[in-house]
Amino acid sequence: MTTTQETTVAGFDTLGLAKPLLEALAEVGYETPSPIQAACIPVLLAGHDLLGEAQTGTGKTAAFALPLLQKIDLARAVPQALILTPTRELAIQVAEALQKYAHHLPGFHVLPIYGGQSMVVQLRALSRGTHVIVGTPGRVMDHLERKSLVLNNLRMLVLDEADEMLRMGFIDDVKWILEHTPAERQTALFSATMPDVIRRVAHEHLREPKEIKIRSATSTVVTTSQSYCQTHSGQKLEALTRILEVEDDFDAAIVFVRTKTATVELADKLEARGYSVAALNGDLTQGLREQVIERLKAGTIDIVVATDVAARGLDVSRVSHVINYDVPYDTEAYVHRIGRTGRAGRTGRAILFLAPREMYMLKLIERATKQKITAITMPTPGEVANRRVAQFTQQVVDIIKTEKLDFFFDVVRRMEGEQDIAAREIAAALAWLATRERPLQMPGANDHAPRDAATAPVAVAPAPTPARDFERKPDFKARTKPADDSAPAEPRRERPVREGRSDTPVKQRSFAEGATMQRYRIEIGRNQGVLPKEIVGAIANEAGIAGKDIGQINLFEDYSSVELPANLGDDLMDILRRIRVRQFALKTRVMEAGEFVDTRPPRRAPPAGKKPDWKKPAGAKPEWKKRER
Repeated sequence: MTTTQETTVAGFDTLGLAKPLLEALAEVGYETPSPIQAACIPVLLAGHDLLGEAQTGTGKTAAFALPLLQKIDLARAVPQALILTPTRELAIQVAEALQKYAHHLPGFHVLPIYGGQSMVVQLRALSRGTHVIVGTPGRVMDHLERKSLVLNNLRMLVLDEADEMLRMGFIDDVKWILEHTPAERQTALFSATMPDVIRRVAHEHLREPKEIKIRSATSTVVTTSQSYCQTHSGQKLEALTRILEVEDDFDAAIVFVRTKTATVELADKLEARGYSVAALNGDLTQGLREQVIERLKAGTIDIVVATDVAARGLDVSRVSHVINYDVPYDTEAYVHRIGRTGRAGRTGRAILFLAPREMYMLKLIERATKQKITAITMPTPGEVANRRVAQFTQQVVDIIKTEKLDFFFDVVRRMEGEQDIAAREIAAALAWLATRERPLQMPGANDHAPRDAATAPVAVAPAPTPARDFERKPDFKARTKPADDSAPAEPRRERPVREGRSDTPVKQRSFAEGATMQRYRIEIGRNQGVLPKEIVGAIANEAGIAGKDIGQINLFEDYSSVELPANLGDDLMDILRRIRVRQFALKTRVMEAGEFVDTRPPRRAPPAGKKPDWKKPAGAKPEWKKRER
């Protein structure tokens, strides 16, 4: 059976989902299912195998995750579902989504396993018990061979992005894993395309699958220029207000967030900063909703903070900007959002905020809109000050041209004579009075007013291209077992072996022997509980800098310093800035001359004539044991 789905149903409550799952969906802002969710959830809940063809970014994670969670027996902490993904970043993303949907399922555990992560950590987590495994093929095979992962109780298997696994050469690994799972399992295979190899795998390993094909509703958006700003959640409000200040041709904006609560919270924060703003969400009556739209059309408000559902059908020609404050759950929602601007033949502007862990959505959105999305950085306080000075200057010039100022000339002359104050000082004081509600100079800008009052554009940075850390298996020698005539023959095929696999997530970088070292500052220290070995591990694993190229590390209260090769390239510095240790971004930068001061107390010298007590007595044997091999 092939089903082509293009429309959504009324709500998730019509699909047969349990109450705890519906409550979690409401909390994260899901109001109506996407086409693939509406088509797949009933089929999977009914126990059928499924062959789904849908583009990445259409919401298919929830399409298989929700039925999977409904079938889990929480009382048994054994792997009951396995989800295979081609990359570790997708494995993490899927695991986080499952955790979010299972918010009201007490005791639920999901474990992502992938190459590049410590095997010891994964073995410990597996020994504690888990309900769902999300993993990349190589690392799942490793655990199956170690017997640390046992799939005897597997109820459901999901192959996500099967065509991507085929492209990366994992299809033989997938077949090997399928042969090591119970035959009575339920299987769902999702792929953006359906090449013959994928279809053969489906026919061989799926039982009378229901076929569902989703037509993408995305299209080219030709009248809207698109940009993104990479920022952490704690900086988003500041980034939003600064961008609104420096944007050219700003008239009105719709700011999209995920939840109803967020519309009210963000609207209140923007109003406190002096913006005319209103919230628009599903809790408003139709009459109140129409009032908000009419105020936006009339210009009595300039910003509407809305959810996706509340903004459907909103058509206001003066909307010049769409701000994706929260990244949408799928690409179709993004296309619908930015369609709110660029109306009636006008050009529009769309800006997307992305946290570092959301950067995977960028390529999906570019593919959906068929446009390149350029990077912008958060404007600096100086750039905002320049824009405010330019606007203030233009206001003064317009007043001089259009208003009669004779009375005020007399007031200024009288002040000059009676108070012995220069006109220049009077003008500065009046400028301060006129702008004290909206100061021309922001905290962090230069201590003097900018000399150049020209408009400072948003600085455009080269779009970062975060490397997808494709999971690869380590090189290993063929495993041989001693002959045992009593052991039953193993009918399954041997694990496929390919050359060139490594557990290293990034390529090792090489530096010249004896390269000049430079001291760098990182924004994490003793107060965050960091250890030097954690810093070394993060830099080595994420930036590909070998341990021999990492020099002295000094820990201070709120920051640390580390010696690395000098003159690192911009691409490597960008990676070093974004690396996280204990959830803190390193924000690596070169330390300035004289900035580093080693405040550690000097080592105390031993008394005269006495040997240092840190040395071992002569003839003492080392205490370490011989390493077992």
